[in-house]
Amino acid sequence: MTVMNEKVHAYKDQISHLEEKLPEVVHAYHRFTGECFQAGSLDAKTKQLIALGIGLFANNEVCTFYHVDEARSKGASDQEIMETIAVAAAVGGGHALSQGVTRVQNALQ
Repeated sequence: MTVMNEKVHAYKDQISHLEEKLPEVVHAYHRFTGECFQAGSLDAKTKQLIALGIGLFANNEVCTFYHVDEARSKGASDQEIMETIAVAAAVGGGHALSQGVTRVQNALQ
């Protein structure tokens, strides 16, 4: 089992423990996310790539691993996954830059 699989498996194991204590919370979360990831105007692959980009931006290792695997299972190519990384990097850099030129410059005045 790879490190990626171990971490995703550990998450799933831990959520099952939470389900024992708060079953309705876990079931509601799974219903909500399941509905959100259904194909609609955006196909399931695109939704997984978006989730991957957000997981990277949020520095969430488990989500990053999980959504790489899910994106692949929905037909994403390695190139599409790598382009998603580039977009997340651009957004992350843009986020820091936009905050720097607005908040920080205002604080310096």
